[in-house]
Amino acid sequence: MAPTPEFAYTDLLPLGADPTPYRKITSEGVSTFEAGGRRFLKVEPEALRLLTAEAMHDISHYLRPAHLAQLRRILDDPEASPNDRFVALDLLKNVNISAGGILPMCQDTGTAIVMGKRGQNVLTEGGDEAAIAGGVFDAYTKLNLRYSQMAPLTMWDEKNTGSNLPAQIELYATDGDAYKFLFMAKGGGSANKSYLYQETKAILNEASMLAFLEQKIRSLGTAACPPYHLAIVVGGTSAEFALKTAKYASAHYLDELPTSGSATGHGFRDLELEAKVVELTQKIGIGAQFGGKYFCHDVRVIRLPRHGASLPVAMAVSCSADRQALGKITAEGVFLEQLETDPAKYLPETTDDHLDDDVVRIDLDQPMAAIRSELSKYPVKTRLSLTGTLVVARDIAHAKIKERLDAGEGMPKYLQDHPVYYAGPAKTPEGFASGSFGPTTAGRMDSYVDQFQAAGGSMVMLAKGNRSKQVTDACAAHGGFYLGSIGGPAARLAQDCIKKVEVLEYAELGMEAVWRIEVEDFPAFVVVDDKGNDFFAETTQGPLITSIRTRSAQ
Repeated sequence: MAPTPEFAYTDLLPLGADPTPYRKITSEGVSTFEAGGRRFLKVEPEALRLLTAEAMHDISHYLRPAHLAQLRRILDDPEASPNDRFVALDLLKNVNISAGGILPMCQDTGTAIVMGKRGQNVLTEGGDEAAIAGGVFDAYTKLNLRYSQMAPLTMWDEKNTGSNLPAQIELYATDGDAYKFLFMAKGGGSANKSYLYQETKAILNEASMLAFLEQKIRSLGTAACPPYHLAIVVGGTSAEFALKTAKYASAHYLDELPTSGSATGHGFRDLELEAKVVELTQKIGIGAQFGGKYFCHDVRVIRLPRHGASLPVAMAVSCSADRQALGKITAEGVFLEQLETDPAKYLPETTDDHLDDDVVRIDLDQPMAAIRSELSKYPVKTRLSLTGTLVVARDIAHAKIKERLDAGEGMPKYLQDHPVYYAGPAKTPEGFASGSFGPTTAGRMDSYVDQFQAAGGSMVMLAKGNRSKQVTDACAAHGGFYLGSIGGPAARLAQDCIKKVEVLEYAELGMEAVWRIEVEDFPAFVVVDDKGNDFFAETTQGPLITSIRTRSAQ
């Protein structure tokens, strides 16, 4: 029988020093007092509410300097594909528009997520969650953000809450004399790319792990708007802890973890495996949405302790709308992470001039047969510039149109005459034709495509992300096309490309209504054509790990 070890405690996720640059918001609502030989920090609810509202504003409009520098590196990398550089440039243009504080960087302004750690010397009046929720309410109701939260009225019936509440708020007790926070806005596309796999010790070797990760990374697709910050967690004291750790790691919250393990069982970053997974993502070929090298900006791989009979593996991404910020309340005041308010410094001196690949201009106001005939001339990956009329319809509108078809009614003429754009706008600021209006994830509409095309509608579709084989088969059978729009630059599309917006049908659905919009020089790519070719099918097959392992060993 082995001897009983001595007691030794370790944090599961022991973080080092915080290198974050902060800006001071206020000193109001913060005070100190002495009692029982201890110095306490007193935090008023108003300070929590103000900090939260400021955080939600900033992460909707600004990005971290490190993220912007990574986008700029794509433009400067001679190995980047023209499509990589085009996407990176569009994302930089987009954040320069959103930094004006009017149009948010993404139309899906996300679920508000707040994680707080309150030190044992910090006192509040209680009701911290309510004060934080009040800050979320203030930001989403006063700014040009979108309400995405659905309240379940019954198991089957839902209603939009009209305020983007409830938020996800998690508060923890910890040591210290500060109240520290991580603020996130998580859109549906990015959140939907969080995965949990229950594996076994059989993958705890480099060859098996890389083979496993290659398969899972390929399956991520582009619906969550790459380039990604990818996080992988191996192990965990529970499945839910593995997933939560992956979410925090994707936000770079765990960057200061140790880089080696110990017998006490704390988590650590595996820098060597991170580098090999980065190389893997570069070789897959998906790139920054439409082919190339930059599927991921970076990768975080974290190893956690585990029960001997369980090996959870979690994966999560932070998308091109890399929306998070740290905050803290100390005796000195209320502080929020300083994000980049002047992103223009990351733009090249020239913009589109160095992107000299051919762009095909498509007139969307010609008859549908003529649009399809023109698109049929070009292979997948072709970059397009769209001008003319689009119809906008997404989840609920598609369900309603399907009900009409099932009841023997015809396909609405607007879906026969015009391409359909899967999207849902944020609030429209005064003086703008549209609020932020980027594409939504195409895959949610896959099940409708064959029926709709058979009825003469949805012959040209525009959205983001990869589609299933049933869409490719439908386009081959009916002569349809799927065009990919760049995921991420919703503010730029609203400012530069969308010239007019009006409701066509189902006005009561709010952002889920059917809209008619007029666009000018709207960027897109041919992803699925009328011959059954699918760009993403070319990038989701074929192992790469053998060559990666071989080069790494040399």
